This record gives sequence, C-alpha cells and structure tokens, in this order.
Amino acid sequence: MDFTLSDKEKDILLKTARERIRTDIEGRKPVYPEATPPLNEICGAFVTLHKQGMLRGCIGNIVGRHPLIETIIDMAHASAFEDPRFPPLKNEELDLVEIEISVLSPLRRIKDVEEIETGKHGIYMQRGLSGGVLLPQVAIEQGWDRLTFLQHTCRKAGLPPDAWKDPDTRIEIFSAVIFRETDPQPG
Repeated sequence: MDFTLSDKEKDILLKTARERIRTDIEGRKPVYPEATPPLNEICGAFVTLHKQGMLRGCIGNIVGRHPLIETIIDMAHASAFEDPRFPPLKNEELDLVEIEISVLSPLRRIKDVEEIETGKHGIYMQRGLSGGVLLPQVAIEQGWDRLTFLQHTCRKAGLPPDAWKDPDTRIEIFSAVIFRETDPQPG
C-alpha cells in the first residue's frame, strides 16, 4: 500500500473520532481539527474501540465511498453506538475506551491463498450474498496462521470454515495503516 499518513494526520483522525463519540454522548456540536489533504482521499477505514484490552466496538467500510475524515467521523459513531454485538457506549465508559483506526488499501482479488501474508493482509471473503471481513491485526492478536485466518474469515461471512476452497468463493486482500491512541483521552 502506497498510502501513508504522517503522525500529525494520525493524531487528527484519532482526535476527530474521539470528538465525534464525546459530542454524541454530551449532546453538543462537534469541533473537529482541520483536515490535511491526505485526509480527504477516498479510502475504506475501520474504527475499533477497546475497553480494558477487550473489544468494545468495531465498524468500518472496506471500500472507500467518502473522504477518509468523513468515514472516520461516521465509523466512530457507528462503532460506539451501532455495533450490534455491544450496547451503546455510555458516558462512564468514554475515558476507559481506546480508539484504534485502520485505513485500508484498495481490495485486490487473489487466486491463490499463498498470496496472503498473515499480519500484513486482511481478508474479505464473499460467496453469493454472504460476505465477511477480518482486519490484518486480528490474525496477529489471535495468534492465527494463514489457514486459521481463512477459516475464521469464512465463519465471519456465515460460510462453512472450508468455503475458501470453493471456486465460487471470492477472496480479496488488503493492507492497512493501523494506529491507536497511546492512552485514552479524558475530557
């Protein structure tokens, strides 16, 4: 992936995500940092929330449809309040939550799973109307090898664990610029 972000741009995105979540909870109008030109590029991104080391929400778009800064604003809200796996984030949790952002490269279809580099690539798998995605860092966090990563991506897509072998299953990979807050940012 040729797309990179400076430390300043990463900081702007993290502050923007936290501001969106904080202002949603507080019911006030957000004041976002000014975006630099790379933050107006169209690309996919995920916002992941961790609370005391545990997943607390993760929502994103694998394909870019809007400028990155807008995607982060929308996905921060969705991750905090619309992830169906978790109840909406509460005010008392806000300062306990750490924000992680994954900015994605464009998807690239592969024919051979040997092209997948565990820890470098995320996987998007689709067959028929079923589809699922796992970010590159998931394999590292879980200690998975390529086969286990493929099986879990199949499950995430609602498919049998060996569906990746089916020629009708479309497998696409991507890389990501991944960064997180070093410490949660109290108000």
